[in-house]
Amino acid sequence: MSIIRLPMPDEFSFDLALSFLKRSPCELLHTLDGDTVLKVLRIGQTEVLISIHLDNKDLLIKFLNSRPNASLKAGAIEYIREWFDLDTNLKPFYAMAKKDDLLAPLVKAYHGYRIVGQPDLFESLVWAILGQQINLSFAYTLKQRFIEQFGESLEYKNQTYYVFPKPKVVAQLTDDDLLPLQFSRQKSKYVVLIAQSFMNGEVSKEKLRDLSLVDAKEKLMKIKGVGNWTANYALMKTFRYPDAFPIEDVGVHNAIKNQMKLKSKPSLDRVKKIFKKYKGWEAYATLYLWKSL
Repeated sequence: MSIIRLPMPDEFSFDLALSFLKRSPCELLHTLDGDTVLKVLRIGQTEVLISIHLDNKDLLIKFLNSRPNASLKAGAIEYIREWFDLDTNLKPFYAMAKKDDLLAPLVKAYHGYRIVGQPDLFESLVWAILGQQINLSFAYTLKQRFIEQFGESLEYKNQTYYVFPKPKVVAQLTDDDLLPLQFSRQKSKYVVLIAQSFMNGEVSKEKLRDLSLVDAKEKLMKIKGVGNWTANYALMKTFRYPDAFPIEDVGVHNAIKNQMKLKSKPSLDRVKKIFKKYKGWEAYATLYLWKSL
């Protein structure tokens, strides 16, 4: 069994990352065994099953179903660093937040909480579409059905582990495939259009990687069904643009209402005014407000 040690930054809480990963019993893209995470990574054309747990201040990564070469090891490390946002220096954020009445109690309560992202841009966009206008529980149910039906899987020690469906598979689907899973016609249409955009080369992680936030959003919003909220969400979760945040998000508004003890949700203008103070850290301010809920 091949093992890698990945040192952690000081401002990182694996326990808080695990709490995020435990959000739904319907989750299929990772499995939790106590304080160990098991996940299949698609690296190039190869799928590898890994386990991750904390050992002192290192993440211990074990390759369970293969003896990886240098390329697979490097791919796994890159994925995990992106997944847990290990390369972001949170010290400036904490220095700013500790002086802010709204964020100060949150960064104290959730010190080391980082954006658990979605390094796969296609997965990030589809998940954002699935979650629109429904509660989180039902969104996870749709995701579970979608992955079971169209994703790939591997078996290890009598357990099935899943990988998110590939764009080339989803691009061929129709309402006849998706409506029986309780997709709305709109979600069915948009998910297929996103997959087709990946397949025809309109959009990819590589094409967006070096763009400004404005240009990346413009590229994504050319896909029918991808509006401002969806584009911001995907750019926040996949690329960690610090100023990519869904300002219209109801959860953000409710969190501000709760933290500031307001009688009603703040207006959009008031939210914009509040977030002006967080310039360059809007995504992390959003993350901690979400966590407060």
